Amino acid sequence: MRWMTEGHAYFLSCLAMVSDAEIGGPSLLPGWTGKHLLSHVGHNARALSRLATWARTGQPTPMYASAGARVEEIESGAAWPVPRLRAFVEEEQEHLTAALDRLTDTMWQTEVVTAQGRTVPATTIPWLRSREVWIHACDLPSEGDFTAFPPDFLDALIEDVLTRLATQGIERPLVDGPAADLARWLTGRGESPLLHTPTGEPLPALSPWL
Repeated sequence: MRWMTEGHAYFLSCLAMVSDAEIGGPSLLPGWTGKHLLSHVGHNARALSRLATWARTGQPTPMYASAGARVEEIESGAAWPVPRLRAFVEEEQEHLTAALDRLTDTMWQTEVVTAQGRTVPATTIPWLRSREVWIHACDLPSEGDFTAFPPDFLDALIEDVLTRLATQGIERPLVDGPAADLARWLTGRGESPLLHTPTGEPLPALSPWL
């Protein structure tokens, strides 16, 4: 929960540096405006709250009603005024935190299913949210950067991405460098001159993740 709480605060601090006009313009994610980004971050909290409800009640409440529902929610929210989107992000985070606070030790062990179809215990929900808020803070047209991430979170994020790549049959890349630069590159947010391979070959390009 600490990473989630700190990540949300960091996201808001980065968001506070961005004007409404800038939010209406491009984000650092291809094809998305800042309004799309805020809509996604808010709706992600709402979707994870559904998983918290699943864990509490035992009744399956998936993150999204259908495969296309996620995109539909994001596009719908992207049409809202920026002030509403700013408030939406905060409100949905509060709802998610409250939903998680209601879980007992037994409920935390309930298996739920992510939007990607993975079956995980409810204890994974705060981690899923932590990734969203920390990484997407760096997608805002502000000064957000991976160097601001907690060191232990960076280590966990790097391992998480490497595990995901392995499940996709992608060989673990041999790259050395600072953790923040590694995490930035692995999540498709750009390379760094501080990263290098043992052979000196250029780093492969990775698409944005999340």
